[in-house]
Amino acid sequence: MNMIKYTQAGLDKLESITETNGYILRYERGTFQSGYCILDSRKVIVLNKFLPLEGRVNALVEIIPQLIVDEEKLDENLKKLYHWIISEKTEEGEQLKTHE
Repeated sequence: MNMIKYTQAGLDKLESITETNGYILRYERGTFQSGYCILDSRKVIVLNKFLPLEGRVNALVEIIPQLIVDEEKLDENLKKLYHWIISEKTEEGEQLKTHE
């Protein structure tokens, strides 16, 4: 089941998870190998501004599991989305281990 839609509303929800937890999300130009950069000490996430909507959504789905997220700050819909992202990334990790 894919809980993320490649729409502006879907992107807004992902952005809300990061911003609710004190991360600053910036869209900048640069030579990002994977489309994003996380500056942990400053809680800044920089996404390549030239990524299309789908690329932005995918980048945030990759980033969110790496962040420190206080679920208490999220409303119920964002909590469900966060749990879905974490479970998807956990499943991907398990699949990679079984293929090694």
